[in-house]
Amino acid sequence: MSNDNIDFKTGDYVVYPAHGVGQVEGIETTKIGECEVKLYAISFEQDRMRLKVPVMKANNAGLRKLCTEDRLKDAIKTLKGRARIRRTMWSRRAQEYEMKINSGDPVAIAEVLRDLKRSNDDTEQSYSERQIYQSALERLAREVAAIERITEDKATEQLEGILFKAAKSAAKKAQKAAKDAAEKAAA
Repeated sequence: MSNDNIDFKTGDYVVYPAHGVGQVEGIETTKIGECEVKLYAISFEQDRMRLKVPVMKANNAGLRKLCTEDRLKDAIKTLKGRARIRRTMWSRRAQEYEMKINSGDPVAIAEVLRDLKRSNDDTEQSYSERQIYQSALERLAREVAAIERITEDKATEQLEGILFKAAKSAAKKAQKAAKDAAEKAAA
């Protein structure tokens, strides 16, 4: 059974869920036993890593093109949203965050950033929170950089700017709500 439906070309940027944004270096044919298998050779320059994914298994592996402008807008909207603060054990939340990052979905990664960014405003983040936050930030910044054709540093600055503004806005809303509640109680 041969599947020659090749979706990616040399030079295309792709997202592999567990590793983020990479670039297709080429399509190679390798003989394994009696079968010839076509493979995408993908380079992840930031991690100094090369990965070969069988063309037939690319969809199952989650290999995809960069997200659409609409999907990126959804991710940015998520970053600007309210943090979901859950009171579950950290180990369980950390596991959930890692799953979201490794899903490769920009909106899920934005949720991790949003939730972890808010938590460091009132208390200091733990080492593992900072590690997960940094991992999510790098993953989303690489995709934003590839889509907008800017440097990863510039994309990181943009994302952190959005998070900072959202945190400031949330703090102002909380202050106003507290002030309103105090005035109502005094009346």
